[in-house]
Amino acid sequence: SQLLACIVFCICLVASAKTAFPDISETDKLEIKSIVKDFITKNPEIIRDVLAQLALTERAEQQRAAFALVRQDEGDPEIGPSDATITIYEFSDYNCGYCKRIFSDLQAVLAQQADVKLVVKEFPILAETSVLAAKAAIAAQRQGKFEQFHVALMTWRGRIDADAIEVAGRKAGLDSTKLRADMRDDLTAAIINRTRAAAAALEIRGTPALVIGETVIPGAISKNEILDLINQTRIAKN
Repeated sequence: SQLLACIVFCICLVASAKTAFPDISETDKLEIKSIVKDFITKNPEIIRDVLAQLALTERAEQQRAAFALVRQDEGDPEIGPSDATITIYEFSDYNCGYCKRIFSDLQAVLAQQADVKLVVKEFPILAETSVLAAKAAIAAQRQGKFEQFHVALMTWRGRIDADAIEVAGRKAGLDSTKLRADMRDDLTAAIINRTRAAAAALEIRGTPALVIGETVIPGAISKNEILDLINQTRIAKN
């Protein structure tokens, strides 16, 4: 409101009086302070409302920054058209049973929605072998064969280990020498660290977690729920 803006101005005026207004008298400064103090004393809700609005503004800015970090996806494994109008971001771990549960629904969505792509944010949190699998998936993306590798690992029965990764690599037709080199590459580690930072920013602590539009979904959801979120995102874009 105009009144609130006036009060804020007065506070700033008092705070900067010595430097911004060197000629202002001590009497004037004391009078301004008295007016501000009297107003705040009689209207304490002003401070509450200002602090509440400030908290909302800061939270919104943090959310914008977090979503921007998620969308920094260069080098992340992906399935679907590069010019997709809708992107599903999935925070995933190859040792996660719930990730395997949602896998088939995500595949079905991609098959039905020609303008949707899936970006897998490799978020290995369950085991050391999860880290190996995440690095291998990022390396498979560089060979243009991530989808085949992803399908092989997601349909693997049992815990993911080095043997599972090797078998999946063969099924996907990966160059094993290049795969191992790319897994050790600093860029691969940087991509995983970027995903960890994005997860922390969005307060994602488990897998799977989906980001569709401006919505974060912790945990596995159904195909129909995914489609509903895609439709909502389309509407929001238009």
